[in-house]
Amino acid sequence: MHYRILGGTGIEVSAHCLGTMMFGAAGNSDHDECVRIIHAAFDQGINFVDTADMYSAGESEEIVGKALRGRRDDIVLATKVHFRMGEGPNRSGNSRRWIIKEVEESLKRLQTDWIDLYQIHRPDHTTDIEETLSTLTDLVHQGKIRAFGCSTFPAEEIVEAYHVAERRGLMRFRTEQPPYSLLARGIETSVLPVCQRLGMGVLTWSPLASGFLTGRYRKGQPVDLTTGRAALTPARFDPSLPVNVTKLNIVEQLMEVADGIGCSLPDLAVAFTAAHPGVTSVIIGPRTMNQLEALLKGASLTLDDAILDRIDEIVPPGTNTYHPDGAWRPPVLADTARRRRPLADRSAA
Repeated sequence: MHYRILGGTGIEVSAHCLGTMMFGAAGNSDHDECVRIIHAAFDQGINFVDTADMYSAGESEEIVGKALRGRRDDIVLATKVHFRMGEGPNRSGNSRRWIIKEVEESLKRLQTDWIDLYQIHRPDHTTDIEETLSTLTDLVHQGKIRAFGCSTFPAEEIVEAYHVAERRGLMRFRTEQPPYSLLARGIETSVLPVCQRLGMGVLTWSPLASGFLTGRYRKGQPVDLTTGRAALTPARFDPSLPVNVTKLNIVEQLMEVADGIGCSLPDLAVAFTAAHPGVTSVIIGPRTMNQLEALLKGASLTLDDAILDRIDEIVPPGTNTYHPDGAWRPPVLADTARRRRPLADRSAA
């Protein structure tokens, strides 16, 4: 296992990070088995674990807390805040009120006194970024978190946050956590270059494109949309949709590349994301022990320039074959209220 410095913090993290989204009701509800998987990852040299408060409504954090007993000092722990937790107002977002409340809940579930990397899970356009940064800076000063970062932020908002921190004398985002895979290379256009210029660490998620690069989904083969990830997000796997036809055609070409160098498609997918110089750590999110073992095989695979050039021919750099996450769409396009005048204003124009 290789280790890299996380965004200028001086913290050494493994080049592969254990993602725990699938631990709990959303994936594997057997806590004992999940703990064994986490410990197996530690034994293979992974010292970096990523979770979030909203994964299985806090259950994932509880599982990670159990796994960290007796090992806390050896592990770099990351979690996230933003998404709704419970009913009623003020139970989500990036406000000072919610972050201060929810960090305490995460600390309890994780059974720890501090979080190494606390991440803002998504942008919140109802909260001034200065308020979010000042709150996170206070948490660092209080010793509750060691550093903080953002997740799935567009490049322009990363830059805005950087300049706000600089102007106001606040601590800044040290990391970004974007989606990145052979099928979703959009971050190569601006997010990765911006992070490199600002000295930010990058933790990439979904290297298997939500399961599409596992090799289980092939052109001309039926897809069971009632089980697994396909049941959760059937539109991502329905072979009748044009976007999935494109993905299936690309998968066939990538399978040829993998076969040519004697590795599996998941091995190729994980190795590809780790090959970019702007990527610090690749998040792998197994649900079972077999999946962990299979994903770790790609950790030792190195791709030469000829293979990377062939991949570029199949999926050009900076290209998304699908929208990896709705947050990547600019707010002015996703929210009609941000791109249309109220009727009264339009009638007066």
